[in-house]
Amino acid sequence: MARIALLMAAVVVIAFLAVEVAATKWTVGGNKFWNPDVNYTVWAQDKHFYLDDWLYFVYERNQYNVIEVNETDYISCNSNNPIANWTTCCGRDVVHLNETRHYYLISGNSGGCYRGMKLAVLVEKTPPSPAPAPTKNKARRAFAVSWLGPQFVIPVAVFATIVLMWDNVVLPFW
Repeated sequence: MARIALLMAAVVVIAFLAVEVAATKWTVGGNKFWNPDVNYTVWAQDKHFYLDDWLYFVYERNQYNVIEVNETDYISCNSNNPIANWTTCCGRDVVHLNETRHYYLISGNSGGCYRGMKLAVLVEKTPPSPAPAPTKNKARRAFAVSWLGPQFVIPVAVFATIVLMWDNVVLPFW
């Protein structure tokens, strides 16, 4: 019983210590979605698009589409030479940002691009995790960067205490 509990404690601790890097799914246009007369430059200006993020386009399926073009065709709203057509069928399309580069996306249907349905994003590499703050005490710093630091020891000690109390206090009364 104690071994299983200790194993469970280790799994829980490792799960808490694991750093998860999750891609972001951006709904293009926010609550205005992919529609004419929305300024997508303004929508995108305060956002950072990173490698493996997703752009999610929601629009009226029979009226608009999502076409990737080069910069020149983006500026002139020319959809005749697409790099990619991201349109599926249902007005719920996703573009996986799987390369660090500029993406130029327009709607080539119903004059959508001329009414503002165009989005340019620059995809960047995911920034590195911030470095830990420097410490003045070298002995404390050595302990903090050790795999046996307080973020590991405290949860294990708490769980071990609970297990010992369970085995020695609760179980004898059952």
